[in-house]
Amino acid sequence: MGIVSKLWVTQRSQEVKWPRGTYTLIKPKSGCPLNWLEGWRDQDDEDDDNENSMTIGHHFFGSFGRNMKFYYCTNDPNDINDEGFWPAGNYCILKQGHSCPPKGFLSGSLYWDDDDSRNKNSYGGVLPSGYYDRNTRIDYCCRKDGSYTREIELPTTKPFYLMRFTSPCQLVKGMYVREEHVHFDDEDHNNKNSVSGSHPYGAGGGNHDLYYCYYSPL
Repeated sequence: MGIVSKLWVTQRSQEVKWPRGTYTLIKPKSGCPLNWLEGWRDQDDEDDDNENSMTIGHHFFGSFGRNMKFYYCTNDPNDINDEGFWPAGNYCILKQGHSCPPKGFLSGSLYWDDDDSRNKNSYGGVLPSGYYDRNTRIDYCCRKDGSYTREIELPTTKPFYLMRFTSPCQLVKGMYVREEHVHFDDEDHNNKNSVSGSHPYGAGGGNHDLYYCYYSPL
């Protein structure tokens, strides 16, 4: 075997794969990982004096203005190209199915009281576990069993999102991280926003504020 071939085999053997299990991540502009399933949710936010806002230069794939249309990437449970478990750290992912991936995660949820007047919520494809009707509930899996300063290993071939939990953005080996903020202007009248269990940082109150961690290769 030649030197080039040996090098290629070594690189392939060291390639980090996505952890096993079924879970969902936010879709960035660069797209979902290969062969993952996709879906979208369009939330009809408050009509009156809408104050939705996002970090300038964000990397979310979707449509954002008075309404928020996010896209999602779900790991196919039949994919044979994943291995191992999610590493210890401080971060959240989106729940898919009846339980979180094994070893370390705690579950929770966010409930959005979307606009009551002429509500036009819609959805399609494969979405994280939750409730998608005139209002929205999304379920999450979060963990804080490691320091965010200790770099974890995840695939570095293309960008992806995690979410903040109880610390600043988790560091990932070989990736640059940028925090991106989203402010949701939810229903003003008799607002029923709520949180439960372990959920992403910033949520709660009459308008949810969420902090996403965008990772891109160094």
